[in-house]
Amino acid sequence: MCTRYFLAFIICTSSLFSCTTGKKAYSPYRKYPKEALQKDYILLREALEAKHPSLYWYQDKDSIDAFFDRQYLRIGDSMTEQAFAWHIISPLLRQFHCGHTTVGLSKSYSKWAYGKTFSSFPLYLKVWNDSMAVIGNLNRKDSLMTRGTLVTGINGSRNKELIRRMFSYLPTDGFSESINYTRLSSNFPYFHRNIFGLSKTYRVNYIDSAGREKEAILPMFEIKKDSSKEKTAKQKPTKPPRKKIPRAERLTVYRSFEIDSSKQFAVMTVNTFTRGNLRTFFRRSFRTMRKKKIPSLVIDLRSNGGGHVALSTLLTRYVTRERFGVADSIYAVSKDLGRYTKYFRGGWLNNLEMWLIAARRKDGKYHVPYLEKKKFSPKKSNHYNGHVYVLTSGSTFSASSLFCNAVKGQEGIWLVGEETGGGWHGNSGIMIPQFQLPNTGIRVRFPLYRLVQYRHVPKNGSGVMPDIPVETDYRFLLERKDKKMEVARQLILQQQEKQDSVPSNP
Repeated sequence: MCTRYFLAFIICTSSLFSCTTGKKAYSPYRKYPKEALQKDYILLREALEAKHPSLYWYQDKDSIDAFFDRQYLRIGDSMTEQAFAWHIISPLLRQFHCGHTTVGLSKSYSKWAYGKTFSSFPLYLKVWNDSMAVIGNLNRKDSLMTRGTLVTGINGSRNKELIRRMFSYLPTDGFSESINYTRLSSNFPYFHRNIFGLSKTYRVNYIDSAGREKEAILPMFEIKKDSSKEKTAKQKPTKPPRKKIPRAERLTVYRSFEIDSSKQFAVMTVNTFTRGNLRTFFRRSFRTMRKKKIPSLVIDLRSNGGGHVALSTLLTRYVTRERFGVADSIYAVSKDLGRYTKYFRGGWLNNLEMWLIAARRKDGKYHVPYLEKKKFSPKKSNHYNGHVYVLTSGSTFSASSLFCNAVKGQEGIWLVGEETGGGWHGNSGIMIPQFQLPNTGIRVRFPLYRLVQYRHVPKNGSGVMPDIPVETDYRFLLERKDKKMEVARQLILQQQEKQDSVPSNP
């Protein structure tokens, strides 16, 4: 079975084939006829009902069926690709409470949009609870809405209602909305534009410096055409020389390691379990800490959206104090993609991998016995025995939530920050191919396996909860300081003071 699993992993990393699009000039403003949209919708529904492992995990079948029917009736006489994806498919996928079931626009749209800047709502906002604060302003000449200005409503909608409406378009694992606060905070103009459309002006309620609520009329952020560029448009642009960036510098996007000047702790940032030559990175980093006897380690997973389970498991082995497993159960509802194979990116390779890694059990499901049975031991070489502080946020998702579940509660290891976006009881994933709708080209990612975490907690829909909660702090926001890292630093210093105060043996 190990050989089969390893072969499947190799196949997964190989190049996958994708559907080609027509040669006609693409226009994002093209409206598709109702019949074409309905056919895409029906096909998507059939594929989800046949192959998705967790449609009815958090809502019963009758409720899901009713929402399928409701969204079908909302399909207009004609709709653009963007309107169909955002206003028909996105709210539908939200109902499954599966963070890996997401919609994306067509490949043609992505090529058209690449490098473009769009008109939008002008403010970047940090969003938490029912609060919103300005963290950026696209209208640079605006001296009113500066960083830290508290916003209380937009276009007549108060914060609570506005956030609730925007969340209804965004997926979650279970009922954990932490990842959606992160999404809105990362690019509020993008989500506001796609959900509510554009307005020439926006009525924004805010709190002024005297603590009074006021209303401002803000213009839409617009791209102004440069006439000088239009005159020279026919001239062939010369490409600037490509600057060669050292490989080590490029890899810091995915991971980094630094020992604090105090020599009391190191900070290991891991932003993904997919790239970054992580096996070598882990080995060298933990070897360095062993040789230099670093007493504490901060592992920053706040931007880690997941990746390969094997790499998440490897990091766990370096710090865990006990044997652990990946999952109590992992299964698919069918042995392959069947008649939907041609709509999936790399369809036949997905079928081959499913055949290699899964076996049918008495319950009729196709289980992955290797990950269900295998127990992993702590690393013998360069294992880290010091204090570990794991920083988490809503973006701590998928494979990184598996790591958090495995180490949570162990002696000398603490989770610091916010509830993870990835489900604590479990989530669906392992294989997450793209399903392409034939008429619009819209792509829907959905998982093929349901994973229930090792020694799972009850299914209440939460993410992995921190041992030391650290919520957004307005003062730190104003000062552009990292509160979670500061809390971890203080905990390390307190721990060191405790050790220093213990008298040594005579």
